[in-house]
Amino acid sequence: METVVSGIRSTGNLHLGNYYGAIQNFVKMQHQYNCYFFIADLHSLTTHPTPADLHGNVRQVLVEYLAAGIDPERATIYLQSDVPETAELYLFLNMNAYLGELERATSFKDKVRANPDNVNAGLLTYPVLMAADIILHRATKVPVGKDQEQHLEMARTFANRFNRLYNNEYFPEPYAFNFSENLVKIPGLDGKGKMGKSEGEGNAIFLSDSPEVIRKKVMKAVTDSGPTEENSEKPVEIQNLFDIMKVVSSADTYEHFDNLYNTCQIRYGDLKKQLAEDITIATAPIREKINDISNDAAYLRQVARHGAIKARESAQKTIRDVREIIGFRNF
Repeated sequence: METVVSGIRSTGNLHLGNYYGAIQNFVKMQHQYNCYFFIADLHSLTTHPTPADLHGNVRQVLVEYLAAGIDPERATIYLQSDVPETAELYLFLNMNAYLGELERATSFKDKVRANPDNVNAGLLTYPVLMAADIILHRATKVPVGKDQEQHLEMARTFANRFNRLYNNEYFPEPYAFNFSENLVKIPGLDGKGKMGKSEGEGNAIFLSDSPEVIRKKVMKAVTDSGPTEENSEKPVEIQNLFDIMKVVSSADTYEHFDNLYNTCQIRYGDLKKQLAEDITIATAPIREKINDISNDAAYLRQVARHGAIKARESAQKTIRDVREIIGFRNF
């Protein structure tokens, strides 16, 4: 059975984009592949979270992984920091990662522009840690979005470079993979691209948001004064609302409001009220599970410990093999 590896950075609540994009694919994959889904708490250290924030964010992502349908009996769910072999492989790979290629990474250049006062070594070597996460379990399939494709290409580079340096075809090449042909992309509410927490609280609908919060966020979404010509192209901020509606609402509802727009009869207030209601209904089962699981501390400890044991079984074998290949020997 082929191995799948993917993770979500531990920056707190998951949003609609996570759920309809990555998480729904994870839930499907766990029935057909050997899946490792991790919470990337080591990656989050590049932004220097406080100890309380770090723990709270990790806990929240674990709760929402489970509430969204990832089954710890089918897939291995673990915390990145619970598997020290990740850091060891990260060290080995860093020895063969070159400054020039790391500085050319698009994500690194973006982070430098956005946060010039926090250009730390963790940001520079972020793709190396990602590579360690993936090849630690010798994965061949990695569910990623387009914004992570360069990191996956670098993971292949590091795996192949290790194989060449030590004349051993140990690591397979990992490739991007999605269970569905077309990965669902949920746009943000502010009309500025994809939904994401880093874009601001008002950009994203979180799975744990209450109906009141959902309504407030949706009603504040950016709109214009409305179309003046029939069948005119929707501006991006309006198209975003329709794209979200296509995912959470019925086909009849979407068609109704699309027709109103095309005939210049659209009332954005009515559109937003319907969209907020449909989002609330779509997320209600997950929200209820989040509340139940969040209150079960014993279950969360059990899941985390079980996942760490399973992940370390795989990771320890890889590190033993890698040490042997590199030339580390016991006297």
